[in-house]
Amino acid sequence: MAKKTATKRSTAGDSPAAGPAARQQLPPAEIRYADDLNLLRDADLGERPENWLLSPQSVVDFICGTDGEKIGKSKQAARAIETKFVGPRDLIQRCVVTLAGERGLMLVGEPGTAKSMLGELLAVAISGTSGLTVQGTAGTTEDQIRYGWNYALLLDRGPTPEALVPSPVMLGMIRGQIVRFEEVTRCLPEVQDGLISLLSERRLAVPELSDLQESVFAAPGFNLIATANLRDRGVSEMSAALKRRFNFETVAPIRDPESEVRLVMSRATAMLAMEQRAAAVDVALVELLVTVFRDLRSGRTEEGWQVERPGTVMSTAEAVAVTAAVMREAAFFPSGFDPVSRLPGHLLGVVRKDDAKDQERLLHYWDGPVRRRAEQGGSLWKRLHELRDAIHR
Repeated sequence: MAKKTATKRSTAGDSPAAGPAARQQLPPAEIRYADDLNLLRDADLGERPENWLLSPQSVVDFICGTDGEKIGKSKQAARAIETKFVGPRDLIQRCVVTLAGERGLMLVGEPGTAKSMLGELLAVAISGTSGLTVQGTAGTTEDQIRYGWNYALLLDRGPTPEALVPSPVMLGMIRGQIVRFEEVTRCLPEVQDGLISLLSERRLAVPELSDLQESVFAAPGFNLIATANLRDRGVSEMSAALKRRFNFETVAPIRDPESEVRLVMSRATAMLAMEQRAAAVDVALVELLVTVFRDLRSGRTEEGWQVERPGTVMSTAEAVAVTAAVMREAAFFPSGFDPVSRLPGHLLGVVRKDDAKDQERLLHYWDGPVRRRAEQGGSLWKRLHELRDAIHR
């Protein structure tokens, strides 16, 4: 199967020594965190399940960080592992235990709660790659879960192993690696049900081949991480038989506001650094933005004021995108730039997606908590309240 290659516009600063990662907008986790993976693998003394890159404890440390504790084979090389996913450590431990067993892992939650990122981190820490992925859509076919054929070879030689085109699931079974299945509930039920025998028998039948090669058996290390949005349950509900093949873990929004501020800061900073943008992320702006997102997400402020929740999901991922967009604008148009003045427009873009009444809900929020905080003397809240007319556009 031919691979698609991205074309790249030449610039004066291009250099062959830059490497492929320098030309990617978002390198995969195995590239972004290669140093952490190598450090953990060299220092890992724990027992590793067969075909695992790291021991279970090191997998958890890779994702949750080491809380400032330095690790390494020598004092010179030792350093702390930073947190990559903000969430309960016991959640990650349960995920790791599931993947070491014979049941798949189903990550569920509201959109934007970093389910896909968690799945990517788990796959990379366990198998060293996040590339074995199926994206679930209404157009996903059973071939994308099982296998297809190179029809030129099929017509020439018949159904031979050389003519077979393995799916990511089949490759994961052969190699003993983790496979990710994104948005499984968006697939048609008959496609979903193709996973039942795979997860129960750990075998993929290929009846077109000869008797000696008619099945692919899963090597140790193979397992499946699937994700599903709670808001998509009515799209293609999973059958009871398929649900029994998974252990379900709910990925909740970040509970601690300080942790969410730090995450938005770090993710937006990393995003801008990859784009080589000079504008530093404004801490006060992020604190303001995260407060607004948390109020609208929960329907209640820290002061106890009720807020009418919009129909859209006010996710941390959206907060990162808004922060990066505002600071990107500051880099492009630095003269007299007021970052707070850009927030209403971006917030309206986040809120007004499906329901026209969400614009009215945002206005009610402006006339409620934003106004009250402005009256209490908050300078940024006062400036934000002065920008109410921008919500009318």
